[in-house]
Amino acid sequence: MKICILGAGALGCAIGAALSEAGHETWLLNRGRAHVDAMNLHGLRVQDERGERQVRVKAACDAATVGVADLVVVLVKSFHTREAITGAKALIGPQTQVLSLQNGLGHEDILAEAVGRERVLAGKTYVGGVLLAPGSIRAGVAGKRTFIGELDGQRTLRVQAIAEAFNGAGLATTVSDNILGTMWDKLLVNVATGALSGITMLSYGQLYSEPLLESTAKAAVGEAIAVAERAGIRLSLTSPDAAWRLAAEGLPASFRTSMLQSLEKGSVTEIDFINGSVVRWGQRHGVATPVNATLVACIKGIERAMADQQKGNNP
Repeated sequence: MKICILGAGALGCAIGAALSEAGHETWLLNRGRAHVDAMNLHGLRVQDERGERQVRVKAACDAATVGVADLVVVLVKSFHTREAITGAKALIGPQTQVLSLQNGLGHEDILAEAVGRERVLAGKTYVGGVLLAPGSIRAGVAGKRTFIGELDGQRTLRVQAIAEAFNGAGLATTVSDNILGTMWDKLLVNVATGALSGITMLSYGQLYSEPLLESTAKAAVGEAIAVAERAGIRLSLTSPDAAWRLAAEGLPASFRTSMLQSLEKGSVTEIDFINGSVVRWGQRHGVATPVNATLVACIKGIERAMADQQKGNNP
């Protein structure tokens, strides 16, 4: 199978390395020239539970270099989805499937607008990756599950074929007949901690020792559960307590959420696709979401302050 990882940062490289080692023609598409050059020159240096090794990969900055792929795995930040897929039309042929493994909700609709809903598959992965340097990552693949499925819940041959390819590469992958429910389950975990940690700048150890923040987190998750239930989504997580506990499972006290890391780097966040998606779905289904709306507003305010400071317009 010819596979292109669209947005081959740390996570994309972790998945791409596994697929490449399993014998698939795997392309890692990334806008960073230094990262791409390092991978093409020396291979991708991977540190994981198996030790450290160099993995031969194909890397490119331009989709035209890759050409038509059988499968495009989308792993760009959610707010880059439209730009990324628009610039990647060279990857799309008559039989190409597009699988989003991104955070949050809403990117699948953007992809569907760009390439046709009939091509789009969705999923969630718990595989991890950290970029150590250009062409070098630390990966967490063993025991980390990935769930993929058709947006309408059907168990098709094409999604089963992708799951078989992933499983053959050591990526523990399950086909779900309720992928929207799976996406919402992970969304609840992100809703529990992402925005609050970004606003307060607290690590998990600090966040989980503040009862007021725990109450706010559970209120945000409670709104999200109410929205999902009104929308007819089948959830595995049905209580704010469960989402709050799951969000911290297996993570050290020093852990910093991706939203906090984005703000620390001066980058915009995926808030529109996490708490923001709860607000949008709530509006659509007539469910009030004041806690999530407040968290969105606070993160947007922080992003505005950062942007003004970077422009030199901060009074």
